[in-house]
Amino acid sequence: MKLTTHFLCGVLIAFGLLSAAGALAGVDLLFLLAFRNAYVYRAMLSLAGVAALWLLFWLIAFRPTKFLS
Repeated sequence: MKLTTHFLCGVLIAFGLLSAAGALAGVDLLFLLAFRNAYVYRAMLSLAGVAALWLLFWLIAFRPTKFLS
């Protein structure tokens, strides 16, 4: 479970960086990384959505911020 969480955190970080770079450069880098294939592009977007849902579940179920004050 820890490996899954770290992998999906990495996916979200990469997705965020590519989106930010695309917003600043005016070019969709994620679409270029998908070799301009709409199916691969949608698969990457759905992977980012699954990663976000997993992290939401992880934050609710395990409450890693419970001991922060």
